[in-house]
Amino acid sequence: MQSCAILITGVAPDGVGEGTAMAFASQRPKNLLLVSRTLKKIEAVASSIRARYPEVSVKVIIMDLASQASIRKAAAAVAEVIDTLDILINNAGATYHHRQWTAEGIEIQFGANHIGPFLFTKLLFPLLEAAAKSSLPGSTRIINLSSNGHRLSPVRFHDYNFEGKEIPEEERPFSNLPPAFAKVHDDGYMPTIAYAQSKTANVLFTVYLQKHLKPRGITSYAVHPGSVTTHLGRQHDEETADAISKVSDYWKTIDEGAATSLVAALDPKLSDCQGLYMSNCQFSGAADFAKDYETATRLWHLSEELIGEKFAIE
Repeated sequence: MQSCAILITGVAPDGVGEGTAMAFASQRPKNLLLVSRTLKKIEAVASSIRARYPEVSVKVIIMDLASQASIRKAAAAVAEVIDTLDILINNAGATYHHRQWTAEGIEIQFGANHIGPFLFTKLLFPLLEAAAKSSLPGSTRIINLSSNGHRLSPVRFHDYNFEGKEIPEEERPFSNLPPAFAKVHDDGYMPTIAYAQSKTANVLFTVYLQKHLKPRGITSYAVHPGSVTTHLGRQHDEETADAISKVSDYWKTIDEGAATSLVAALDPKLSDCQGLYMSNCQFSGAADFAKDYETATRLWHLSEELIGEKFAIE
């Protein structure tokens, strides 16, 4: 670990990102890069790490995943301080109760939870490739945080922005949803389904990465951190929060929530890709619509279209 460079997005106090960052810092990596949208929050975590592990080089990068210009600026800042990247943890995620848009006019949960990490990974890929060339096969890794919430909906290719367009049966959400999860606002926005779509996209992104990156010595896993008491659901109304509580049989601390990301990123037994989706530090089954390679390829091409450039890894 002492020669490694690790980057974690979505780092803020009292969140899974903080638990993940603190755990990695304890192993004394050469470079630990913390990425977040809010300077005050990320500096609080960085200060805690510096106080506890003064020998670790901690660098802070500001990035808003709802702005592709911000993502490009952040990636350029990363490239200024490291020339190889061993582990990328796409930890950042957000939920929104009302319709919002990214700077590019993409529904914000799909845009910030999937398209943003897709672009960021694309821009950092040369650093990952450089690390893989001098590392054991499979030790360079991309970890994408998803959620068991992905099971509620496939990707809505015909209406990913929730604009009321007709969608085929195979793109419709799970049929027997609790009323809180099936909620539709007056403008047609379905907040829980929009979140579920973005989390399905995280798994499909991983499917495509796994298929194409093994020859380059890079592997990838999708991770469900579990139900963690954080600020992620701060926009949920009471009905939605109550529904989530009823399907969450165990609430984790931030350290427990970070554990599966750490296993996915560090376990040497996972260098030879053995599964796709991890929960509670073990492989778990993802929804069928989140595992299909043809669907992953379709999403990859849509993602390229929405960032305006190719992410060619074939």
